[in-house]
Amino acid sequence: MPVLKIVLGDVVRMRKTHPCGSDQWEVVRLGADIGIRCLKCGRRVLMPRVKFERRIRAFIRRGQGMEAPERPDNAD
Repeated sequence: MPVLKIVLGDVVRMRKTHPCGSDQWEVVRLGADIGIRCLKCGRRVLMPRVKFERRIRAFIRRGQGMEAPERPDNAD
């Protein structure tokens, strides 16, 4: 199973809503654990990458670097 490409600044919709009523979160930390921040109340949560990938429903907005694919330099 391929690893989901996640970058800082991604805004995602999660399967379950937060107690404040929002289901939209911004990615603020990357690594083995993913840090996300609720866009309504500002609460920060840290969860394992595997759990995060299972709970994500959709990308609302992609962070920096995801708009254009990277192209390798050709040294001709």
